[in-house]
Amino acid sequence: MTQHHFPESFVWGSATAAYQIEGAANEDGRGPSIWDTYSHTPGRTLNGDTGDVAADHYHRWADDLGHIADLGLDAYRFSIAWPRVQPGGSGRFNQAGIDFYSRLVDGLLERGVRPVATMYHWDLPQELEDAGGWAARETALRFQEYAAGIVGALGDRVHTWTTLNEPWCSAYLGYASGVHAPGRTEPAAALAAVHHLNLAHGLAGRVIRELAPAAELSVTLNLHVIRGASESEADQDAVRRIDALANRAFLGPMLDGAYPADLLADTAAVTDWSFVRDGDEKQIAVPLDVLGVNYYSSTLVRAWDGVSARSDADGHGASTSTPWVAADNVDFLPQPGPYTAMGWNIDPPALTELLLRLQREYPNQPMMITENGAAFDDEVSADGRIHDDRRIDYLRRHIGAVADARAEGADVRGYFVWSLLDNFEWGYGYDRRFGIIRVDYDTQVRTWKDSAHWYQRLAATGQLPDA
Repeated sequence: MTQHHFPESFVWGSATAAYQIEGAANEDGRGPSIWDTYSHTPGRTLNGDTGDVAADHYHRWADDLGHIADLGLDAYRFSIAWPRVQPGGSGRFNQAGIDFYSRLVDGLLERGVRPVATMYHWDLPQELEDAGGWAARETALRFQEYAAGIVGALGDRVHTWTTLNEPWCSAYLGYASGVHAPGRTEPAAALAAVHHLNLAHGLAGRVIRELAPAAELSVTLNLHVIRGASESEADQDAVRRIDALANRAFLGPMLDGAYPADLLADTAAVTDWSFVRDGDEKQIAVPLDVLGVNYYSSTLVRAWDGVSARSDADGHGASTSTPWVAADNVDFLPQPGPYTAMGWNIDPPALTELLLRLQREYPNQPMMITENGAAFDDEVSADGRIHDDRRIDYLRRHIGAVADARAEGADVRGYFVWSLLDNFEWGYGYDRRFGIIRVDYDTQVRTWKDSAHWYQRLAATGQLPDA
């Protein structure tokens, strides 16, 4: 048996999102978000599940921080619910909401855990969506004001500020395919949302630099590893087209200061990109201390021949509309298993490939894995334990892939397992369990799965045994 060794400076953490765990949807002045509206719309979520109660973290946060401390984690990545601290998305701030996050941050610091705060994990205040949502430039300006308020309140007690989580999902799944809130199917609006999310990142990033200069600045992207079904020119052009939509639409403006020309050309029939104003791309390209990378599975594409039945096995939920704007000539192919309960293929080498690509293209940009994990159909055994061997194997292999990338020069400085707790899994409701800690949704009792004990040992030793 060989072992991967991680240095003592390597950060071990876990991650959650506000709407997925907090509950208390109508308490202490919190306003409605697009996910409240979406989940309460019949037919939108599995079993009609909502985040009204979720894992009740709002009331059980101190106990949950105890689990984080007992796991021996260095950092905890959580998100701040915009409608809890600024219910309408503009105007007055809600002191009760700010106080909740202030207690959370102080509780982490008291336990020796670094707070990593994500400003936006998909729960846009409904009032802003009613005014146009991310398709409207005004939302980016409101986000800048929200950032100023929350950074001003929490100051430099937060170790790392992350502006956005997975803007790809917010833009394309929210505004093109409609499988995420707000559930719109408007391709031009989706591309406008791409830009206004990017702009919001840049504007908020500059606020953080000004108000909390000691804090680290980050953004989290769910970057896709896209492979072609063949080396043919047509299939490789399909790879290029999807890479532009999935990856370079965000990496370009954020790290290079410009949108890729091929993205603009590919989508010219959908929009003229006139929502990009002079100076926007410069605003977006705020220097990052760390690039957050979320990874779960890989993608296989080919050029559609115009005759065969279409294949849309992209792993992003069933819809009559596609998230892949202006890519009607691309097929997304099923991949060999094994699969997680989400139906996602398990492909650890693709994570190594992704990290080495980023290192090659952005050699001076440190990275962290801000989400990686797997949903499986966990069962409570007769002994009361959850023997989630498949999750342990998934984590071992993917953390090993991170070690492989580091060995080849990738500057990856930490790993956050998704997720600390079982939670509301968006359109899949409570049917999919990603947590290393089980939540009994009837009693809210937390139970460590075997994967939690495994991760605790890894965080303590920094040594990953390879089976």
